[in-house]
Amino acid sequence: MSSCMEIMLSRRSVKKYTDAPVSEELIDKIIDAGLAAASGRNLQAPIIVAVTNKELRDRLSAANAAVMGAQGDPFYNAPAVLVVLAEKRAHTYVYDGSLALGNMMLAAHELGLGSCWIHRAREVFLQPEWQQWLRSIGITEEVEGIGNLVLGYPDGELPAPKERRPGRVFKVR
Repeated sequence: MSSCMEIMLSRRSVKKYTDAPVSEELIDKIIDAGLAAASGRNLQAPIIVAVTNKELRDRLSAANAAVMGAQGDPFYNAPAVLVVLAEKRAHTYVYDGSLALGNMMLAAHELGLGSCWIHRAREVFLQPEWQQWLRSIGITEEVEGIGNLVLGYPDGELPAPKERRPGRVFKVR
C-alpha cells in the first residue's frame, strides 16, 4: 500500500494534546497542503488563518464554546488552530474549504501531529467582533467560516479505528 493510502486509512481525530508548541515550519507545511487542495474552477477560495497566540486561541475557543452553549475547551487544549474561511464569490466555497481541511488533516498526520476538525467557525465569524477582527488582520473579502483545525502533539495513543458502517457503496456495472 502506498504511504498516501496508509496516511488516509490511519488518520484519526485527536481529542487530547500535550502542551508542546507546534513549530512554525510544521504549520507552514500543513498550510501548504491546504492551499494545494482542489477548488472549483481553480478559484482557490479558502483562506487560512494560523492562530498560535495562546490568548487569542483561548478567546476563539471561548467563542466557539458559547456558540454551542457549552463550557470548557472545544479545542481540546490543542496549542494551534488553523481557521479555514472561504471567499463566498466562489459557488463551491464550502466544498473548497472542506477539501483544504481534509488535506491539512492528512498532512498533520503524516508529520506526526494530531488534528481535529472543529465546527462552528461559520457562527463565530458571523459575529461582529470576529468580523472586525478579520478586517483588522487584512481579510476584507466576503468570507464564511468553514472549520477550525486544531493541531498539536497527541497526548497518548491515537484512537482505535471505528468499524466502518456497511451499505454505503453501490457498484453499477
